[in-house]
Amino acid sequence: MPTWGEIIDEIQEAQDTSPSPFDRVRQKYLEKVADETGREVLLYSSGWTELDVDSPQFSITDTDVQGFMETISRVDSDELDLILHSPGGSTDVAEQIVTYLREKFSSIRIIVPQAAMSAATLMCCAADDVVMGHHSALGPTDPQMRIPTKTGQRWVPAQTIVDQFNEIDDKIQAGEQIGHYTPILSQYDPGLKQQAENSIDLTNRLAEQWAEEYMFDSDSNAATKASNLSSYLSNHTNFLSHNRRIGRKHLKQNTPMKVTKLESNQTLQDAVLSVFHAVTATHSHQQHTKIIENHNGDLYGRRVQN
Repeated sequence: MPTWGEIIDEIQEAQDTSPSPFDRVRQKYLEKVADETGREVLLYSSGWTELDVDSPQFSITDTDVQGFMETISRVDSDELDLILHSPGGSTDVAEQIVTYLREKFSSIRIIVPQAAMSAATLMCCAADDVVMGHHSALGPTDPQMRIPTKTGQRWVPAQTIVDQFNEIDDKIQAGEQIGHYTPILSQYDPGLKQQAENSIDLTNRLAEQWAEEYMFDSDSNAATKASNLSSYLSNHTNFLSHNRRIGRKHLKQNTPMKVTKLESNQTLQDAVLSVFHAVTATHSHQQHTKIIENHNGDLYGRRVQN
Protein backbone atom coordinates (compact mmCIF):
# COMPACT_ATOMS: atom_id res chain seq x y z
CA MET A 1 0.00 0.00 0.00
CA PRO A 2 1.41 3.43 -0.90
CA THR A 3 1.96 5.76 2.06
CA TRP A 4 0.64 9.35 2.13
CA GLY A 5 4.08 10.58 1.03
CA GLU A 6 4.24 8.09 -1.84
CA ILE A 7 0.79 9.22 -3.00
CA ILE A 8 2.08 12.83 -3.03
CA ASP A 9 5.07 11.70 -5.10
CA GLU A 10 2.72 9.99 -7.54
CA ILE A 11 0.63 13.16 -7.85
CA GLN A 12 3.74 15.24 -8.52
CA GLU A 13 4.84 12.83 -11.24
CA ALA A 14 1.45 13.31 -12.92
CA GLN A 15 1.66 17.13 -12.93
CA ASP A 16 1.79 17.47 -16.72
CA THR A 17 -1.26 15.30 -17.36
CA SER A 18 -4.90 16.22 -17.79
CA PRO A 19 -7.25 16.09 -15.87
CA SER A 20 -5.51 17.39 -12.74
CA PRO A 21 -3.00 14.99 -11.18
CA PHE A 22 -5.01 14.99 -7.95
CA ASP A 23 -8.15 13.88 -9.78
CA ARG A 24 -6.22 11.37 -11.85
CA VAL A 25 -4.57 9.61 -8.90
CA ARG A 26 -7.73 9.65 -6.79
CA GLN A 27 -9.72 8.15 -9.64
CA LYS A 28 -7.11 5.44 -10.18
CA TYR A 29 -7.58 4.12 -6.66
CA LEU A 30 -11.36 4.49 -6.65
CA GLU A 31 -11.35 2.20 -9.68
CA LYS A 32 -9.16 -0.25 -7.77
CA VAL A 33 -11.74 -0.36 -4.96
CA ALA A 34 -14.50 -1.06 -7.49
CA ASP A 35 -12.42 -3.74 -9.20
CA GLU A 36 -11.94 -5.50 -5.87
CA THR A 37 -15.56 -5.31 -4.66
CA GLY A 38 -17.54 -5.46 -7.89
CA ARG A 39 -19.84 -2.79 -6.43
CA GLU A 40 -20.55 0.86 -7.11
CA VAL A 41 -18.08 3.01 -5.18
CA LEU A 42 -18.81 6.51 -3.93
CA LEU A 43 -16.47 8.77 -1.99
CA TYR A 44 -17.82 11.46 0.34
CA SER A 45 -14.95 13.32 1.95
CA SER A 46 -14.80 16.52 3.96
CA GLY A 47 -11.57 18.47 4.42
CA TRP A 48 -12.15 19.02 8.14
CA THR A 49 -8.95 17.21 9.15
CA GLU A 50 -6.81 19.05 6.58
CA LEU A 51 -8.00 22.68 6.42
CA ASP A 52 -8.21 25.38 9.06
CA VAL A 53 -11.34 27.28 8.03
CA ASP A 54 -14.85 27.80 9.44
CA SER A 55 -16.31 24.43 10.42
CA PRO A 56 -19.75 24.89 8.76
CA GLN A 57 -18.05 24.49 5.37
CA PHE A 58 -17.14 20.92 6.30
CA SER A 59 -20.54 19.88 7.64
CA ILE A 60 -23.24 17.78 6.01
CA THR A 61 -25.46 20.43 4.39
CA ASP A 62 -28.14 20.80 1.73
CA THR A 63 -25.59 21.33 -1.05
CA ASP A 64 -24.33 17.78 -0.47
CA VAL A 65 -27.62 16.45 -1.80
CA GLN A 66 -26.72 17.98 -5.17
CA GLY A 67 -23.39 16.18 -5.03
CA PHE A 68 -25.01 12.82 -4.39
CA MET A 69 -27.49 13.44 -7.21
CA GLU A 70 -24.62 14.24 -9.58
CA THR A 71 -22.55 11.19 -8.70
CA ILE A 72 -25.16 8.41 -8.53
CA SER A 73 -27.61 9.48 -11.23
CA ARG A 74 -26.04 7.19 -13.85
CA VAL A 75 -25.14 4.13 -11.79
CA ASP A 76 -26.50 0.72 -12.79
CA SER A 77 -25.85 -1.57 -9.82
CA ASP A 78 -27.99 -1.63 -6.68
CA GLU A 79 -25.00 -2.36 -4.43
CA LEU A 80 -22.99 0.56 -3.05
CA ASP A 81 -19.76 1.01 -1.10
CA LEU A 82 -19.71 4.51 0.42
CA ILE A 83 -16.28 5.70 1.61
CA LEU A 84 -17.21 8.22 4.28
CA HIS A 85 -15.02 10.83 6.01
CA SER A 86 -17.02 13.58 7.73
CA PRO A 87 -17.39 15.49 11.01
CA GLY A 88 -21.17 15.27 10.71
CA GLY A 89 -23.64 18.11 10.32
CA SER A 90 -27.37 18.46 9.77
CA THR A 91 -29.48 15.54 10.97
CA ASP A 92 -32.23 16.58 8.56
CA VAL A 93 -29.89 16.52 5.56
CA ALA A 94 -28.37 13.22 6.68
CA GLU A 95 -31.90 11.82 6.68
CA GLN A 96 -32.51 13.15 3.16
CA ILE A 97 -29.26 11.61 1.89
CA VAL A 98 -29.98 8.24 3.51
CA THR A 99 -33.51 8.20 2.09
CA TYR A 100 -32.15 8.99 -1.38
CA LEU A 101 -29.43 6.35 -1.22
CA ARG A 102 -31.81 3.70 0.07
CA GLU A 103 -34.20 4.41 -2.80
CA LYS A 104 -31.32 3.68 -5.20
CA PHE A 105 -29.47 0.82 -3.51
CA SER A 106 -30.65 -2.38 -1.83
CA SER A 107 -27.22 -3.01 -0.28
CA ILE A 108 -25.05 -0.29 1.24
CA ARG A 109 -21.73 -0.81 2.93
CA ILE A 110 -20.08 2.21 4.57
CA ILE A 111 -16.29 2.23 4.74
CA VAL A 112 -14.70 4.58 7.28
CA PRO A 113 -11.04 5.29 6.39
CA GLN A 114 -10.51 7.60 9.39
CA ALA A 115 -13.59 9.13 11.05
CA ALA A 116 -17.34 9.48 10.50
CA MET A 117 -18.67 11.55 13.38
CA SER A 118 -22.05 12.70 14.69
CA ALA A 119 -24.57 12.79 11.80
CA ALA A 120 -22.12 10.73 9.73
CA THR A 121 -22.27 8.06 12.45
CA LEU A 122 -26.04 8.32 12.23
CA MET A 123 -25.75 7.54 8.50
CA CYS A 124 -23.72 4.44 9.39
CA CYS A 125 -26.77 3.10 11.24
CA ALA A 126 -28.48 2.89 7.84
CA ALA A 127 -25.77 0.66 6.38
CA ASP A 128 -25.94 -3.10 6.04
CA ASP A 129 -22.38 -3.22 7.32
CA VAL A 130 -19.72 -0.75 8.50
CA VAL A 131 -16.09 -1.41 7.53
CA MET A 132 -13.44 0.05 9.84
CA GLY A 133 -9.69 -0.19 10.28
CA HIS A 134 -7.79 -0.35 13.56
CA HIS A 135 -7.46 3.43 13.39
CA SER A 136 -11.02 4.24 12.25
CA ALA A 137 -13.61 5.88 14.48
CA LEU A 138 -17.25 6.80 14.72
CA GLY A 139 -18.64 9.32 17.21
CA PRO A 140 -21.55 9.94 19.57
CA THR A 141 -24.82 10.81 17.85
CA ASP A 142 -26.17 12.98 20.68
CA PRO A 143 -27.45 16.10 18.90
CA GLN A 144 -25.81 19.49 19.43
CA MET A 145 -27.64 22.80 19.54
CA ARG A 146 -26.34 26.27 18.81
CA ILE A 147 -27.23 28.68 21.60
CA PRO A 148 -26.33 32.33 22.31
CA THR A 149 -23.95 33.15 25.14
CA LYS A 150 -22.25 36.33 26.34
CA THR A 151 -19.21 35.38 24.29
CA GLY A 152 -21.13 34.48 21.14
CA GLN A 153 -22.77 31.40 19.63
CA ARG A 154 -21.82 28.08 21.19
CA TRP A 155 -22.60 24.44 20.41
CA VAL A 156 -24.03 22.59 23.42
CA PRO A 157 -25.29 18.98 23.75
CA ALA A 158 -29.08 18.92 23.62
CA GLN A 159 -29.09 16.57 26.61
CA THR A 160 -27.15 19.12 28.66
CA ILE A 161 -29.84 21.72 27.95
CA VAL A 162 -32.59 19.32 29.00
CA ASP A 163 -30.69 18.33 32.15
CA GLN A 164 -30.15 21.94 33.14
CA PHE A 165 -33.82 22.84 32.73
CA ASN A 166 -34.81 19.73 34.71
CA GLU A 167 -32.40 20.69 37.48
CA ILE A 168 -34.00 24.13 37.70
CA ASP A 169 -37.49 22.59 37.73
CA ASP A 170 -36.47 20.29 40.59
CA LYS A 171 -35.17 23.22 42.62
CA ILE A 172 -38.39 25.17 42.05
CA GLN A 173 -40.45 22.17 43.16
CA ALA A 174 -38.29 21.92 46.28
CA GLY A 175 -38.86 25.59 47.06
CA GLU A 176 -35.24 26.56 46.54
CA GLN A 177 -34.10 29.94 45.27
CA ILE A 178 -32.99 29.99 41.62
CA GLY A 179 -31.90 33.60 41.32
CA HIS A 180 -28.37 32.60 40.34
CA TYR A 181 -29.81 30.86 37.25
CA THR A 182 -31.40 34.08 35.95
CA PRO A 183 -28.40 35.19 33.82
CA ILE A 184 -28.39 31.77 32.14
CA LEU A 185 -32.14 31.60 31.56
CA SER A 186 -32.21 35.12 30.12
CA GLN A 187 -30.12 33.91 27.17
CA TYR A 188 -32.45 31.03 26.30
CA ASP A 189 -35.52 31.02 24.10
CA PRO A 190 -38.58 29.80 26.07
CA GLY A 191 -38.99 26.83 23.75
CA LEU A 192 -35.35 25.72 23.91
CA LYS A 193 -35.96 22.74 26.17
CA GLN A 194 -38.70 21.38 23.88
CA GLN A 195 -36.46 21.91 20.85
CA ALA A 196 -33.69 19.98 22.59
CA GLU A 197 -36.03 17.12 23.49
CA ASN A 198 -37.34 16.99 19.91
CA SER A 199 -33.80 16.91 18.54
CA ILE A 200 -32.87 14.00 20.81
CA ASP A 201 -36.05 12.13 19.91
CA LEU A 202 -35.47 12.56 16.16
CA THR A 203 -31.89 11.32 16.33
CA ASN A 204 -32.86 8.25 18.36
CA ARG A 205 -35.82 7.51 16.13
CA LEU A 206 -33.81 7.68 12.90
CA ALA A 207 -30.93 5.53 14.18
CA GLU A 208 -33.31 2.92 15.54
CA GLN A 209 -35.54 2.86 12.46
CA TRP A 210 -32.64 2.58 10.02
CA ALA A 211 -30.74 -0.04 12.00
CA GLU A 212 -33.82 -2.22 12.35
CA GLU A 213 -34.76 -1.92 8.69
CA TYR A 214 -31.31 -2.31 7.14
CA MET A 215 -28.48 -3.42 9.43
CA PHE A 216 -30.54 -6.00 11.34
CA ASP A 217 -33.21 -6.69 8.71
CA SER A 218 -32.82 -10.49 8.83
CA ASP A 219 -32.29 -10.69 12.61
CA SER A 220 -35.09 -12.03 14.81
CA ASN A 221 -33.98 -9.56 17.51
CA ALA A 222 -33.79 -6.62 15.10
CA ALA A 223 -35.94 -4.25 17.15
CA THR A 224 -34.03 -4.85 20.38
CA LYS A 225 -30.61 -4.56 18.74
CA ALA A 226 -31.60 -1.39 16.91
CA SER A 227 -32.90 0.16 20.12
CA ASN A 228 -29.73 -0.77 22.02
CA LEU A 229 -27.50 0.66 19.29
CA SER A 230 -29.42 3.92 19.08
CA SER A 231 -29.58 4.37 22.85
CA TYR A 232 -25.88 3.73 23.37
CA LEU A 233 -24.63 6.06 20.63
CA SER A 234 -26.93 8.92 21.63
CA ASN A 235 -26.31 8.78 25.39
CA HIS A 236 -24.11 11.77 26.21
CA THR A 237 -23.12 10.29 29.58
CA ASN A 238 -21.46 7.32 27.82
CA PHE A 239 -18.90 9.60 26.18
CA LEU A 240 -18.96 13.01 27.99
CA SER A 241 -17.63 14.69 24.84
CA HIS A 242 -19.37 14.97 21.48
CA ASN A 243 -15.96 14.74 19.79
CA ARG A 244 -15.05 11.46 21.51
CA ARG A 245 -13.74 8.88 19.04
CA ILE A 246 -15.37 5.45 19.21
CA GLY A 247 -13.11 2.78 17.79
CA ARG A 248 -13.99 -0.57 16.29
CA LYS A 249 -13.17 -2.57 19.41
CA HIS A 250 -15.31 -0.29 21.59
CA LEU A 251 -18.25 -0.63 19.20
CA LYS A 252 -18.00 -4.40 19.16
CA GLN A 253 -17.83 -4.60 22.96
CA ASN A 254 -20.67 -2.18 23.68
CA THR A 255 -23.08 -2.25 20.74
CA PRO A 256 -24.59 -4.77 18.31
CA MET A 257 -23.45 -2.69 15.30
CA LYS A 258 -22.28 -4.86 12.40
CA VAL A 259 -18.62 -3.96 11.97
CA THR A 260 -16.16 -5.64 9.60
CA LYS A 261 -12.38 -5.34 9.81
CA LEU A 262 -10.91 -3.44 6.89
CA GLU A 263 -7.71 -5.44 7.39
CA SER A 264 -9.53 -8.70 6.61
CA ASN A 265 -9.09 -7.91 2.90
CA GLN A 266 -5.59 -6.55 2.34
CA THR A 267 -6.22 -5.63 -1.29
CA LEU A 268 -9.32 -3.65 -0.36
CA GLN A 269 -7.52 -1.97 2.54
CA ASP A 270 -4.66 -0.88 0.30
CA ALA A 271 -7.05 0.58 -2.28
CA VAL A 272 -9.30 2.34 0.27
CA LEU A 273 -6.43 3.93 2.16
CA SER A 274 -4.81 4.99 -1.12
CA VAL A 275 -8.08 6.74 -2.02
CA PHE A 276 -8.04 8.39 1.39
CA HIS A 277 -4.43 9.56 1.10
CA ALA A 278 -5.20 10.96 -2.35
CA VAL A 279 -8.33 12.80 -1.25
CA THR A 280 -6.68 14.32 1.83
CA ALA A 281 -3.90 15.56 -0.45
CA THR A 282 -6.57 17.11 -2.67
CA HIS A 283 -8.19 18.84 0.31
CA SER A 284 -4.93 20.31 1.57
CA HIS A 285 -3.34 21.26 -1.77
CA GLN A 286 -6.42 22.41 -3.69
CA GLN A 287 -8.46 23.86 -0.81
CA HIS A 288 -11.44 21.57 -1.39
CA THR A 289 -13.81 21.49 1.59
CA LYS A 290 -15.90 18.68 0.04
CA ILE A 291 -15.38 16.01 -2.57
CA ILE A 292 -18.13 13.64 -3.66
CA GLU A 293 -17.01 11.29 -6.42
CA ASN A 294 -17.73 7.87 -7.90
CA HIS A 295 -15.37 5.35 -9.46
CA ASN A 296 -16.60 6.29 -12.95
CA GLY A 297 -15.14 9.79 -12.68
CA ASP A 298 -18.31 11.75 -11.90
CA LEU A 299 -17.23 14.46 -9.47
CA TYR A 300 -18.78 17.16 -7.32
CA GLY A 301 -16.51 19.39 -5.28
CA ARG A 302 -16.60 22.57 -3.23
CA ARG A 303 -13.68 24.85 -2.42
CA VAL A 304 -13.04 27.06 0.60
CA GLN A 305 -15.42 30.03 0.67
CA ASN A 306 -13.90 33.21 2.11
